[in-house]
Amino acid sequence: MRPTPDPVGPGQESVWDYPRPPRLEPTPRRIRIQRGDVVLVDTVRALRLLETSHPPTYYLPPDDIDMARMHRAAGRSSFCEWKGQAHYYDLRPDGGDAIALDGVAWAYANPVARFAALKDHLAFYPHEALTCLVDDEIARPQPGGFYGGWITSDLAGPFKGSPGTMGW
Repeated sequence: MRPTPDPVGPGQESVWDYPRPPRLEPTPRRIRIQRGDVVLVDTVRALRLLETSHPPTYYLPPDDIDMARMHRAAGRSSFCEWKGQAHYYDLRPDGGDAIALDGVAWAYANPVARFAALKDHLAFYPHEALTCLVDDEIARPQPGGFYGGWITSDLAGPFKGSPGTMGW
């Protein structure tokens, strides 16, 4: 059952206006990911995936990611009905006291033709040990822990992922 969309304020877009199947589009917004003072990602070449009831998921080009810190997770994968087979990445810090983060990002080595532009781009979960920024705003994670959407103040929900939203 579809919920009642939240009111849309000035400068906002409703996730209920996003399409299904999802749409992939470039975004000029600056996407940054940091862990403490270490910059892991800084790009203005992100792609954003928009799907009904979900905040955007940002897919980031590997050339703009500190890939030396990213390690493909052995034996971990998932399947998306729209994009195909995904594999996951763990973040491994260079020394210091930082703890590794398992399964912090995912990518599609061979996405379906409709989403070919996603090839090898990484999408990161907005993890509590990371600072994920859209322009200069810190993004909040999509509820539920499974989906990787980034919630910012320019979005109106409600957002899929909370208990009771599986059928949305």
